[in-house]
Amino acid sequence: MIFGLTFSSLRLLILSLAVLSQIYLFYRVRKAIRSLHRPHRFKRLAIPAAGVAMVLLFAASLYIVFKPIPWVYPPTPAQVVFFYPPAVWGLGSIFSALLLLIFQLAGGIGGAALRLLRKAACRAAAPPFGRSLRVVQLTDIHAGLYMNREQLRCYADKVISLQPDLFVLTGDYVSNSLSFLPGCLEEMTRIRAPYGTFATLGNHEHWYAGLDELREIFRKSGIPLLNNEHRVISTERGPFAVAGIDDLRNGDPDLDAALRGLDRAVPTLLLSHRPEIFPEAAGRAIPLTLSGHYHGGQIKIGPPGAGISLAHLRTPYPEGLYRIGDSRLYVSRGIGTTFTPVRLNAPPEVTVIQLT
Repeated sequence: MIFGLTFSSLRLLILSLAVLSQIYLFYRVRKAIRSLHRPHRFKRLAIPAAGVAMVLLFAASLYIVFKPIPWVYPPTPAQVVFFYPPAVWGLGSIFSALLLLIFQLAGGIGGAALRLLRKAACRAAAPPFGRSLRVVQLTDIHAGLYMNREQLRCYADKVISLQPDLFVLTGDYVSNSLSFLPGCLEEMTRIRAPYGTFATLGNHEHWYAGLDELREIFRKSGIPLLNNEHRVISTERGPFAVAGIDDLRNGDPDLDAALRGLDRAVPTLLLSHRPEIFPEAAGRAIPLTLSGHYHGGQIKIGPPGAGISLAHLRTPYPEGLYRIGDSRLYVSRGIGTTFTPVRLNAPPEVTVIQLT
């Protein structure tokens, strides 16, 4: 007996969890497919196809569990092809479903995180900008299975409630498929800031499409894409500029091109998906750079506010506020996740910065 259960009872319990996990995962997959900007016919075929694939994988995993299989080591190619995928699916689907459900029930939108980010934003408000400006930043959205259309709409509603003067997006709009990008941008266009919305690219966009295709998607959305370029915005207290550069590793970044023709006396806000541009930006006397990419570590080990993650070992700018001279960098934790829908000691963040 295990935990007071007979072997038969324990196996029935695990089987029940497995069945429920398949149902919940199919529900999440169906929502993700429905949020795609694809023809209705495609969705009508894709949803049952996904269901059939899940049923076949689950049935195969049950066969492996209840039917003795002559496993050998090292495994034969036939075992790798026919037995390993369903075996991995059988166990992995249970954990994936539980994680998705737990984080949905725990409030993945993160209302508490919004209160925390307001405090962080006050600290980031210090760089003098010569005009009062409320900037709201979203980054690392990662639309897909772990960030569906309904969640995107909730985040857009939160941004709208903050009444930004300027709304900026700093890359990684999708997780593992460009099909989710149009729907993501459609939700972002609901946010109408007086001085506009501007976006720059992250590494995930470059993984799945060329620059011309990405430009066309953004053009259709109506959101200006700042890819090594800038826009000058007029206000009653004088102009300011928003500049954006391409992803530092997967794109073709060019800060010179982004600032070309821009008067150095015009206060400039720089958008860069990765924060490592900051020393160069500070050398150009750019008052404020906004970045993301590292999710604040996403999974940090240690006490709240003092944890360490792989991101903290990869970059000197994993999250928060940094300063070089009179220039500031703010690195947002973003709102999405990659690889796993888990965040630990790195809650999602909608960044609010009040410039003066």
